[in-house]
Amino acid sequence: MTRPTDVDALRTGLDSVGYLADESLATALFLAVRMSQPILLEGEPGVGKTEAAKALAAALDTRLVRLQCYEGLTAAEALYEWNYPRQLLAIRLAEAGGAALREADLFTDEYLLARPLLTALDHPGPRPAVLLIDEVDRADDEFEAFLLELLAESTVTIPELGTRRAAVPPVAVLTSNRTRDLHDALKRRCLYHWIAYPDPQRVAEIVRRRVPGVGDPLADQVAAAVRRMRALDLYKPPGVAEAISWAAALQVLGIGTLDATAAARTLATVVKYDEDLATVRQAGLAGLVGDA
Repeated sequence: MTRPTDVDALRTGLDSVGYLADESLATALFLAVRMSQPILLEGEPGVGKTEAAKALAAALDTRLVRLQCYEGLTAAEALYEWNYPRQLLAIRLAEAGGAALREADLFTDEYLLARPLLTALDHPGPRPAVLLIDEVDRADDEFEAFLLELLAESTVTIPELGTRRAAVPPVAVLTSNRTRDLHDALKRRCLYHWIAYPDPQRVAEIVRRRVPGVGDPLADQVAAAVRRMRALDLYKPPGVAEAISWAAALQVLGIGTLDATAAARTLATVVKYDEDLATVRQAGLAGLVGDA
């Protein structure tokens, strides 16, 4: 797909690469592409925020550049670094040959190591890259502030080289699990969309798409059981990603029906904390899978 002409075209494109988006999410992504405005996707872990960005890149048939955020992430790690070993080698070679090497000779694109943000800005096109800034809420306030110029102007400043402006501004998709509140300044620069847990019917359809060969009854049973788990007081309620993992594990084991015994054997693929395992078992596996 080139530039999507309307929401339905983008929704169809996302569907063709295996991502089922409802109309509201497809509309939000369509606007991000057509308005060249960053979009912030928030939601519980496992609802498909990262997958939405990946699917958007696949649907647009363009490059995906991913920056995984974490506490302590610096602008240099996200933007660029100088290749100091190569610079040192160049100095030694120049000295061995009796040549003069100016400082400016060492700070050129030849010695620049582009990290995700600069890679996305330098993407030559003709289609814009999709820049996924994943879990931006894990980064520090300082890094969040650094993003403002980049997202607003699609430019960065490299002191030795000057200002770099994107020839084809990327489609920026930021994700957040809401582990902390993001600054209003960042939110103002972004479109916003909250991705909620999909209903069981959609979960079952996603499972069928992502786990080829899984039977309809098993996909429906997994989706229903995951919904029942989310009604419990779990530290980490399962999302779509866990439903897919659960169905895949059942399929690998050759289990075609989710009953209490099958759930007991595979519970670790969908519940990831010991306290949550105890809660689920206490609630009763038979009730969880609908056998009670």
